[in-house]
Amino acid sequence: MPTSQLRVDAELVRGLLQAQQPQLADQPLVEVGEGWANHLFRLGSEFAVRLPRREEAAALMAKEQQWLPMLTAGLPTATSVPVYCGAPQEPYPYPWSISAWYDGLDVSLQPRGRNLGLAAPLAEFLNAFHTPAPPDYPRNPVVGGPLASRDAAVQERLHAGMVPRAARVGELWAEALAVPGWNSDPVWLHGDLHPANLIAGNGTLQAVIDFGDLTAGDPAADLAAAWLVFEPAGRRAFRSALGARYDADPYLWLRARGWALCMASNLLAGAQRHPGLYLVGSETLMEILTDDLSWL
Repeated sequence: MPTSQLRVDAELVRGLLQAQQPQLADQPLVEVGEGWANHLFRLGSEFAVRLPRREEAAALMAKEQQWLPMLTAGLPTATSVPVYCGAPQEPYPYPWSISAWYDGLDVSLQPRGRNLGLAAPLAEFLNAFHTPAPPDYPRNPVVGGPLASRDAAVQERLHAGMVPRAARVGELWAEALAVPGWNSDPVWLHGDLHPANLIAGNGTLQAVIDFGDLTAGDPAADLAAAWLVFEPAGRRAFRSALGARYDADPYLWLRARGWALCMASNLLAGAQRHPGLYLVGSETLMEILTDDLSWL
């Protein structure tokens, strides 16, 4: 995990709240942890405070603050949309956000066999979210472009021994690269739809979180969740719940499998940075290797 570029503790967060959201400043404040991009604090029983750890993550936070309020209005699924957009303030130099706190479980922490109930609501979310994007949509150097743009990174991981069954994985990757790309207008993408960015509760999808990779492009990038999140029964249910929306593109799911392979290889390569997500990458790779696509 990249090193945080500044110290963030409860005292600093409390100071930001007192200056910018004083009505919340007396709520209990508990440090939950930190991820690749943000420090996370729980504020009272209802809110989460997210503060970027580095300058690169601050740009992702600013993107969420700009676009998410518009994009998430009317969605059927709860999200991490900011309910308050904090401004930089000495000694903290970055934008920061307050969003809703969800008591459910990070989906990466539960067995895949329990994810079947997420298939229909996740499909409902994507059907609502995958709308045409305006010309000024935020660009992402990793997601949103053609799958071939990730070839060098995937090949490097395969040749470096970071990915098991590299020869077979390379064949499946070549199949994904060989099919035609997305030939319609770019649609909005979450951009990082793996299990750790989903919250489950009471057997269903409670929220979709962390839109830092928000961009637009080929919906196949988000549909990679079919392998990132589900076992065979879940993939079948997910595909069924999506309906006929993407049936006109016969190559969509081969590209989606390619994106899943790309994401899995990245999670496997980042074992030291994200040990918990290494298992997600390993399980996803197994789903890809054992899937005969009979559910399509």
